[in-house]
Amino acid sequence: MSRPRVINQDEILDAAEAVVLRDGAAKLTLDAVALEAGISKASVIYDYKTKQALIKAVIERRASAERDRLKLIIEALGCVQNACILGHIKAAASVISDETRSVGVNLCSALSQDTELTSGFQELCRQDIETILETSENPRSALLAFLAVEGLKLLEFIGVHSWPENERNEILREIEMLAKMPLKPPSREGPDT
Repeated sequence: MSRPRVINQDEILDAAEAVVLRDGAAKLTLDAVALEAGISKASVIYDYKTKQALIKAVIERRASAERDRLKLIIEALGCVQNACILGHIKAAASVISDETRSVGVNLCSALSQDTELTSGFQELCRQDIETILETSENPRSALLAFLAVEGLKLLEFIGVHSWPENERNEILREIEMLAKMPLKPPSREGPDT
């Protein structure tokens, strides 16, 4: 009697990404993933009951890998002032591949209405902002730097704009300078006073 084949969940998620990359998120079906992975549809359904669950798993895996990468970058900086915001800036120095961008955009648009997934990303963002504000020498500057680096990444991610490498590196250096710069808080008085 032969042993049943053990199916690795990463293989299923890799197959799902391959289908999205080749055919787009609209053509992502449990059948297509099973065919791409060389397994039965029942095997896909066993781990991922629905297309939405499969998409969610792919996005969560990508997000987890990015969080792990960010954590390693921050840890590599050691005990330096502003390590969290500097880690975010250094992480942004790696330009995402066209393949990653394509899969991400396709899947994010497919799950834009998933409140559970959205709330998870909102919580991660809230935690990032809180940590940056708590650990930065100039919290307001660090917050603005965070917004700048996330804006840069978003513009590139959705394909609105990308910069030549030398200009992009200069922008990141300037964002790093902003993160360290003391800012005078804005006046609470109105514009006419």
